[in-house]
Amino acid sequence: MLMSMLFNAGACPCCLAFMPAGPTASRFVADAPGATADRAAARPHVYMPRSGRVRLFGGTIVNPGDGSLTEGMSILLDGGRIVSIDSTEKPGPSAQSIDISGKFVVPGYNDMHNHALNLEDPSGSLALMLVEGVTGFRQMSGTPARLQERRDRTLPVGKDAPALLELPGSVLFPINAGSGEAVVNEIRAQKQQGADFIKVAVVNPAEFHTAMAEAARVGLPILGHVQRGVDVAEATRAGFRSVEHLGPGDVLWIKCSTAEPALQAEAAARPPLKLPPMKIPFLRRFIMRQFAKLLINPAAFASPVDVDRLRRAQDSFSEQKCQAMAEGFVTDGSWHVPTLVRLRQQELADSPEHQNDPYVKYMPAANIKLWRGVTAKFKKLPAAMRATYAEAYPKQLQMTGLLAAAGVRMMTGSDGGSMMAPGLTLQQEFVELAKAGLSPLKILQMTTINAAEYLHRTDTMGTVTPGNNADLVLLDANPLDDVANFSRIAGVVRAGFYYSRQDLDALKGRVAAGHGYLQ
Repeated sequence: MLMSMLFNAGACPCCLAFMPAGPTASRFVADAPGATADRAAARPHVYMPRSGRVRLFGGTIVNPGDGSLTEGMSILLDGGRIVSIDSTEKPGPSAQSIDISGKFVVPGYNDMHNHALNLEDPSGSLALMLVEGVTGFRQMSGTPARLQERRDRTLPVGKDAPALLELPGSVLFPINAGSGEAVVNEIRAQKQQGADFIKVAVVNPAEFHTAMAEAARVGLPILGHVQRGVDVAEATRAGFRSVEHLGPGDVLWIKCSTAEPALQAEAAARPPLKLPPMKIPFLRRFIMRQFAKLLINPAAFASPVDVDRLRRAQDSFSEQKCQAMAEGFVTDGSWHVPTLVRLRQQELADSPEHQNDPYVKYMPAANIKLWRGVTAKFKKLPAAMRATYAEAYPKQLQMTGLLAAAGVRMMTGSDGGSMMAPGLTLQQEFVELAKAGLSPLKILQMTTINAAEYLHRTDTMGTVTPGNNADLVLLDANPLDDVANFSRIAGVVRAGFYYSRQDLDALKGRVAAGHGYLQ
């Protein structure tokens, strides 16, 4: 009953805290509203060592801004920065010299929707992200304890990991945002705790608008899920900064429907979601255990009523209305992170490709068992519901392509991707974006220069430029020719430290041996 309530309210549980039952429980952090576990005192300080001088010579630099190529360049790195770029043919003295002739150099990839830090030990997932070229990530769920760890420099993000780009506090949820007063108090607390932004997961429409106003008042960006019953265009015009998962749910589809007034009224008419306060100890533990299942695939717990409304919204799709919506997004400057790989895994969970996922070997056995159990539940959904999902995903690809073509500002994010296992998933997102019709250059921009623009850090990241962070991906083939070349990684540079293909393969092997955790 609880999981049905959450899904019907528009919950995307990836943003919620979870505490799996069974032997893996100690591996996870209860990143829920109200979580108070104090782990910072038990963690040692984490220092990122300073890299030495490294010269990469003979490579071709790819400019993600315009797609131009500059061949035969020598890149000098020192102290985690790009010191200089020139056409020197021979490596200079006093530097580790690496011949990258025939390789293509792009800025490091950025996963702008990830939950790796939900894990008590995120080392394996972070290492796998680095292996696939991710040098920076935006964590989309947090806690007061995680924010404290960042202040104390005890966050478990070490050398073999991408950089943490942003971190929120607790996601907004009826437990901590069940009234206007609670919303205001929570946002003010997160401002004091040092949150980078306010993340909305599931709240009622009235509290959603209160959160928008209070976030603006305290000067924090607000982003995440646009709630059912809320007009997405009104939300982004009012300052909702980043829309995740194409909504989620049906909010974008209702805006693009010829039946918009009736569907919007129906969505807004759902009863307010209310949950008891987390002050009841056993209740919090119970909710966390339920989230463990909901997290794997919320579609398995969907309400037939909501799935039917999604079907009706998509069946009454108007390209003209969708173009108008997209133009509004361009005008208001909002950002969008589709996380197609996550939507695909949810809606096509009974597809054979998900039954034989190559990343199973990186997951703990207990998590695999949990995932397979939820997948079995999805397979038991009524045929009409599964048919709606099967038809929905190609339409979501179409929606993504339309938004991109209209010039909507977009970024890449995996949301844990396949089987909700952060790590080797952003490469899958690149493939899905290509299926949506986006060019390799557009996808490269989404994961590099767009992320830098979103973060207001174009002076330190997003391009291969002197003075920028030494976060690079070396590719065996031109990424602008084919998105498949994004995964042909010859090496990665993170904060000036060079990882060869052999180094990256060794990291993967260590994670596999530890079943999801670096050993």
